Amino acid sequence: MTKRQQEHQSLADVLKDFVTDNNLQKGLDKVAAKDVWESVMGPAIHKYTQNIRLERETLYVQLSSSVLREELSYGKQKIIDNLNHELGKDLIKKLVLR
Repeated sequence: MTKRQQEHQSLADVLKDFVTDNNLQKGLDKVAAKDVWESVMGPAIHKYTQNIRLERETLYVQLSSSVLREELSYGKQKIIDNLNHELGKDLIKKLVLR
């Protein structure tokens, strides 16, 4: 890329290049998964959420209520679909409720 082209890059392109060059996408995906859990599941469920961790393609969610954990386990695929839709990509393949 010439210096002239670099001067006219959009901020979004510069940030994308920065994320790619520094291998930051995995970390950003982990943060996005946590944020999306709260927005998709709502404050009532988030209140019982103690820990959220994304490792590879599996989202681990620790809940303080065994009753809620059991109820959510019946709709795991729908939860995964909703989370991935909100993320805009198929980031989560498996959901583990603890």
